[in-house]
Amino acid sequence: MAAPVYRYFTTHALTGEVLARDLPLSGVSFGPELNGPGSMRGLLTPRFAHLAPSQADAGTVLLWAERDQQLTWGGLIWQAKPEGPELPLEASGFGSYTGKRRDLHGNLGGRGPYPGTDPCQVIADAWAYLQEQPDGDLGVRVDLPPDGCPARLGTPEQPYATKEWEFPPLSGVIRDATALDGGPEWTESVAWEGERPGRRITVGWPRLGTRREDLMFASGVNITEDTAIVSSADDYAQVVLALGAGDGSAKVRAVDAVRDGRLRMEHLLDRPSITDTNTLSQLARAERARRQRTAQIEEITVTDHPAAPIGSWQIGDDVRIAAHGGWGSFDGWCRITAWTLHPAEGDQPEAATLRLAPAYTTGA
Repeated sequence: MAAPVYRYFTTHALTGEVLARDLPLSGVSFGPELNGPGSMRGLLTPRFAHLAPSQADAGTVLLWAERDQQLTWGGLIWQAKPEGPELPLEASGFGSYTGKRRDLHGNLGGRGPYPGTDPCQVIADAWAYLQEQPDGDLGVRVDLPPDGCPARLGTPEQPYATKEWEFPPLSGVIRDATALDGGPEWTESVAWEGERPGRRITVGWPRLGTRREDLMFASGVNITEDTAIVSSADDYAQVVLALGAGDGSAKVRAVDAVRDGRLRMEHLLDRPSITDTNTLSQLARAERARRQRTAQIEEITVTDHPAAPIGSWQIGDDVRIAAHGGWGSFDGWCRITAWTLHPAEGDQPEAATLRLAPAYTTGA
């Protein structure tokens, strides 16, 4: 099977003008992440240095990656810093731009304050405010979950507000919305829309991704390197003590515990917004299940394989991992929180590095 064909090109962030239709990069890696913009890196060699002044102008040029004519990644070049005979380019997804923009008018231009508002809407409002300002439109569209999110930002008594005299960063507003207990998640995606490279922020609730029974990653099959299996008790617990709303003896509480032949370890779960014992018990059970293991895998590198073709997974997916390293084995479910694609180059085949976290559990 022929290796995938990659193409990299650049456009002007404001006008959309194509600056380089086929930018000659080597050492390329790129990919998305959960609740973050993702990143891309590549090298421009000396014989193409004449392209740098316009095609790699940091802060105003968008860098794109295409795989077999499918648009795969896009973002803003933030740095082009020469290192000897090479010019490394560093780019981040569109979400990185929110860290360079602030609320100059207060309450996102009058959209707030938010007296108990769906945080998904607050994320959309932050992007709408960002892009309505002069020279600030990146052409990003925000897709919200159809039924919204039951979590709420602010209360009628204490609305969530941003003050114009404080100039708060818009990245902080978005972070506040996703940090809520039971709040939404987001990631980025790109795709051709006719001849235009479309760009989207996808907001999901209760989660992004799903459990993928159709995919498998295994040592000796599609995992290419020895996998580091980390044994750590720092986060381990088979006893979870959960506290909810209230004060003193009236405070809502729940305990979820099992005996598993190991030394007893306890974890305190503080959820002051939970007002009923049943919900708190469910959260405690999910947290205990998540914490009741010591062996973890933080990262794997895989090749293209029918068991899990490159690009067949999504950010947030839970996938089955069967890995064997020099110091142990792991067989279980993990969640993909980021992934980086490494195009084939020289003798190195195309590969992807997946960053992993414990599998998703409701309420954890």
